Amino acid sequence: MTEPISVPTPEPISVLIADDHPLFRKGLRALLATMPEVAVVGEATDGHSAVRLAAELGPRLLLLDLHMPGGDGLTAIRRLTARGDGPHILVVTMFEDDDSVFAALRAGARGYVLKDTDDEEMTRAILAVGHGEAIFSAAIASRIVAFFAGRPAAEPFPGLTASERNVLQLMSRGLPNDVIAARLGLSAKTVRNYVSSVFGKLHVASRAEAIARARDAGI
Repeated sequence: MTEPISVPTPEPISVLIADDHPLFRKGLRALLATMPEVAVVGEATDGHSAVRLAAELGPRLLLLDLHMPGGDGLTAIRRLTARGDGPHILVVTMFEDDDSVFAALRAGARGYVLKDTDDEEMTRAILAVGHGEAIFSAAIASRIVAFFAGRPAAEPFPGLTASERNVLQLMSRGLPNDVIAARLGLSAKTVRNYVSSVFGKLHVASRAEAIARARDAGI
């Protein structure tokens, strides 16, 4: 009599969640608990802890918000992808502007979905990116299609005023505030005010983060 052949059960996709909102993490965990193909190995509340826990726990998939206090998601993506052996990264965020989408993709994210995505689409995205594929929610996919179809691209950071944009451009070249003030014929105080305004509009907490976002956007 022929012995039955046992088929090994695939290892579940190990998942690390990185988001600063406890209620969203709780909801995401509840969804993941319904998916036998995955296993949550940890939670992070900012980009710094996401990078640290990814190194410690070695997850195959990282579900990552872009803008978190104490270490932003874009920096985390860059650091993890630079290692070469980091997790596949699926961005799960509320930000759907072109700047955020393309900065995340350039940094190395494999997928990008919005937090209000329904459970079915979210499940599909988690499994796809967990297996190394690239996937985007419908709203994000339309932006990507438009971009590669050669339609005119929107100016980066449309919320910035012309003066704020000029200051950001000079910041991205590595110039300090006093040199920027001299270049633009402004007082040092005015430049400091513009820099603070740029930080707020770009949702960053430091000059380095603002410069990174500007360079990602081609400024």
